[in-house]
Amino acid sequence: MDDKIPPIPDSGRSSKSLASRRQGPSLKTGFTKTVQQLDPSREAIAANQLSKCTTININDQTISVAPQDIEVVSQLGKGAYGIVEQVRHKPSQIEMAVKRTAVSQEQKRFLMDMDVLVKTVDCSYIVKFYGALFWEGDLWIFMEIMDSSLDKFYRQAYEKARKDTKSTASSLSQPSSTSLSAVTSKEDKESPIAIPEEVLGKTAFCVVKALSYLHQISIIHRDVKPSNVLINRLGEVKLCDFGISGPLVNSVAKTMEVGCKPYMAPERINPPVNRPGYDIRSDVWSLGMSMLELAIGQFPYKLVGNNFFNLLKQICTEEPPKLPPNRYSIDFDDFINKCLQKDYQLRPNYAVLLDHPFLTKHMDTDISDYVVKVLDSNC
Repeated sequence: MDDKIPPIPDSGRSSKSLASRRQGPSLKTGFTKTVQQLDPSREAIAANQLSKCTTININDQTISVAPQDIEVVSQLGKGAYGIVEQVRHKPSQIEMAVKRTAVSQEQKRFLMDMDVLVKTVDCSYIVKFYGALFWEGDLWIFMEIMDSSLDKFYRQAYEKARKDTKSTASSLSQPSSTSLSAVTSKEDKESPIAIPEEVLGKTAFCVVKALSYLHQISIIHRDVKPSNVLINRLGEVKLCDFGISGPLVNSVAKTMEVGCKPYMAPERINPPVNRPGYDIRSDVWSLGMSMLELAIGQFPYKLVGNNFFNLLKQICTEEPPKLPPNRYSIDFDDFINKCLQKDYQLRPNYAVLLDHPFLTKHMDTDISDYVVKVLDSNC
């Protein structure tokens, strides 16, 4: 998903049938006419073309999906590669997410996203694929709907924490000048810890499990960042957006320019002369950057003005960012430091990360209550 995601419109706006939207040329693809879901086989996408309708299994129901049956509830995301909307299947009233793009717009990226989704249906840490169809020049991918992306979620969590801090300070009954000064001083010096460490640990565990699954099928994500990780009220955390994922050949990927550069590892921004590619440890750097951003409530590097080149120079030449001292556990601090090693050879792989105490301690934590409180805080 693109980082610049617009806010979700009011649910009260009128729904519009997707079938009435823009038309375009027809296209033959490398997919079967229908994709049987919820648990599609590895061969679900194989033959000669997608149909204008598909059959999916969702919530123990088998339903036929055609564009005329779909109405838009809200827009979830929009970027250069298409649009993601929350939609409702009118006959069944089932809601899903649908990603759409015109065939002339980055078709290869869209089909790569779909291919990875089909191959990962057995992974509970990757957003679930329901089915796909082709209609009037658009390719549509139907997926499970999640409640938020982590970039939106952590901002909402920090806003809630700031409100809670102010509320606590103002509710003190006739506070002494000393106590009020202490509250104000602490708030001025550092922002509140908005997301509890156990929530961060569970989140990191889920993302590492997803990345590890991709590695097992020789795929590297290449665009790990908060906006590409989704969360729901059940406390489930899932990786999404595989449009620029790529194959690993002998555990190495070679396409250097794809991905969001602020989250790229130093060796991808400024590749060593004697190394023609990179491996999954570049995604480990991106994971570390993302987890650090969630913890501190902002992107770890400072962008001065609009000097994007200077930002990339910081990533390649300066010491890696760290957690604020004395605010988090030794385990979390060590996890971030290991992920953000400048030398990729010193970064751990996924197997090592899954044994890290920061993940093993929180892997079974139920974060649903916290997620619901944050999501409902702006209602």
